[in-house]
Amino acid sequence: MLSRRHIPVFQLHKCALTLKKSRLMETLRMKKEQESNQKKSTEGCPVREILDRLGDKWSVLIVHTLGHETKRFMTLKRSIPDISQRMLTLTLRHLQRDGLLTRVVYPLVPPKVEYALTDLGKSFSEVSFKLVDWANQNRPEIDTARLEYDRQD
Repeated sequence: MLSRRHIPVFQLHKCALTLKKSRLMETLRMKKEQESNQKKSTEGCPVREILDRLGDKWSVLIVHTLGHETKRFMTLKRSIPDISQRMLTLTLRHLQRDGLLTRVVYPLVPPKVEYALTDLGKSFSEVSFKLVDWANQNRPEIDTARLEYDRQD
């Protein structure tokens, strides 16, 4: 078997490009499949797609964190401890696409980007505030119920 230094450089670049292309094609195939599956699962119930999006933990936390304020990306990231930068970016894009928030980019160096809830987002925030309040008020009772359930097994 040849060692790496015996393989011509152009072949190494060709192999790397082929690998990158195959990874990209696989990612695109998976994304298409996921979109197709999501479309099939929501065709019978149009409300389900909206509830799936707004009911996920990150959307609720982002809307709750924004409240009636305008915040920058890193402020949001610091306010939501366990969210990754990628997940925050994706969720913000989805919320913007659904019309719940606005994204304003200021032409500065470094770029300044601010997020704020739209009127639609503010109406959802009222519901999400109630949900978060309910969760906070009932947390001890839920913890007790979980402990009792776990003891039964």
